[in-house]
Amino acid sequence: MNILMALSQLEVTGAEVYAVEIGEKLIDRGHNLYFVSDTLTKKNRGVYFPLAFNKRNIFQRLDQITKLIKIIKQNKIDVVHAHSRASAWSTEIACKLTKTPFITTVHGMQHVSKHRKRKQPIGYGYAVCENIQRDLIETFDVDPAIIKVLRNGIDLTKFKISTPPKNSKKVISIIGRLSGPKADITYNLLSNSIDLDNYTVNIIGGKDIPERFDRFKDRVNFTGYIDNVYEYMANSDLVIGAGRVAMESLLMGRPTLAIGEAREIGLIDIDTVSNALASNFGDVGDRTPHDFDWDFIRSEIDHGMELEQTPKEVIDLIVENFNIDKIVDILEKTYQREWVRIKKYDIPVIMYHRVIQDIDTESGKHGTYVTIDQFRDHMKILKDGGYIPITFEDLSLIPIHQRFEKKYIMLTFDDGYIDNYTYAFPILKEFGFKAVIYLVSDRIYNKWDVDLTDEKTFKMMDLPMLEQMRDSGLIEFGGHTLSHPRLSKLSDDEMKEEIFKDKEITENKLNIKLNSFAYPYGDLDDRAKKLVGEAGYPYGVATDSGSYCLSDDLFEIRRIGIFPTITNFGYKRKIHGNYNFIKIKREEKKKK
Repeated sequence: MNILMALSQLEVTGAEVYAVEIGEKLIDRGHNLYFVSDTLTKKNRGVYFPLAFNKRNIFQRLDQITKLIKIIKQNKIDVVHAHSRASAWSTEIACKLTKTPFITTVHGMQHVSKHRKRKQPIGYGYAVCENIQRDLIETFDVDPAIIKVLRNGIDLTKFKISTPPKNSKKVISIIGRLSGPKADITYNLLSNSIDLDNYTVNIIGGKDIPERFDRFKDRVNFTGYIDNVYEYMANSDLVIGAGRVAMESLLMGRPTLAIGEAREIGLIDIDTVSNALASNFGDVGDRTPHDFDWDFIRSEIDHGMELEQTPKEVIDLIVENFNIDKIVDILEKTYQREWVRIKKYDIPVIMYHRVIQDIDTESGKHGTYVTIDQFRDHMKILKDGGYIPITFEDLSLIPIHQRFEKKYIMLTFDDGYIDNYTYAFPILKEFGFKAVIYLVSDRIYNKWDVDLTDEKTFKMMDLPMLEQMRDSGLIEFGGHTLSHPRLSKLSDDEMKEEIFKDKEITENKLNIKLNSFAYPYGDLDDRAKKLVGEAGYPYGVATDSGSYCLSDDLFEIRRIGIFPTITNFGYKRKIHGNYNFIKIKREEKKKK
């Protein structure tokens, strides 16, 4: 994908560090990254376009929108991800005009005004902590469905637990910019809470040193913004900061005092870490006035100097919440889902059951079949249309950003009827097309239908047939339970037996690894999805449930059923890639 990160800043911020670090991870995964911002300080492999988002009168906004549209079109941008209020206003409009997916990450509290109360440029949004999420919902009436918490990702490989430093004077490092509220906090720390004669104090950050700090220059080391900030952290007895600073310091095991623009959380330990996470380590409070308790901070600093390491339980929580690889996984899926939603296209997953020759003798009661002539017509439509049938193993090898470069489609067959071998398989071989067949492992005929609905008996494929299909390289097999029950009606133990034992039998019988599971009748619940994952399946396919976006929930992938009443025109409509959008809209209308 071509991804544009939009920021508005005049000096380096946590938002820039976050955007650049996830950008580097996305580049490693094969995406192309572009940045647009007033300034960009962190080194990166993306393409940078300077744009003065901090100039905000109506004419300047129009100029920004015009330039953004040009950037989006010339670079074929697939998704825009904004990381600041100022950039979000202009990029949202540019995205609407170009029909480009728009994502935001909200890093701080939004200013309230009559205009902003009416409308927030969110698109699909993430808040870096719970306090921001709650404020957007309660203050700005943002739909809870479009604003989730996704924390600032951190590359955990960059951080190692450091041993306590051996300094002649204990070292405090205050890390953060020297502008806005953070400058006031640093000034008050130096004035009210830190014994500058007994401690070595580093002030790390700030493009320029404001004049009021001149009185401290003889007793404090002002480094400005530096690249080797981690070395200073490792050599500190106490780190003071908020947001990413606090998280990174904790990952190094350094005692950390969280104080941000909104709150003084104090030393981070197992008792304070939940409040720290919710407030982004002090940067985000609520809308009630708050006076900082500098006496409390002074006592916390003195106590922090007695500590050697951050508690392991706290470090484990930081690792769990801020792992950048997991966060980039989520963002990749979000980018894809929003692209699919805006473009109204995703890889169609088609569901067949049987392919028959004689309607009079082979059709049965349920109509879950197509004729040989219909199936051949369908395959010809795919061939003429340039479609490429793939399996789930193929899908797992195609990077997310390449899934829409070709007309991929998935052909699936449920149950494993013998006609899949006698009629469907020769046609698939003729066209060179792949398919996925879901096998009921403990049945040699359709006993579930015969017993419950007095259906005709239809045989399942035998082992030599399955082996021949496997060896062709065209057929992938999947799990479909032992006996084809309605899973949601089973007890936990019964459900586990149906899913786990089925997988074991088929894998051992065919000496293969199953990549996907189909829920019989499309009947599933959260227990079933969980067990399918625990059984080792990467994918689970449903029928008439699941999102319009394949990657939204890999254990409830919606399929498009093909039945004998379908015309060739109807088939073309169903394989187009937008059919699920139409169907889901129709389903939602019926509910109303």
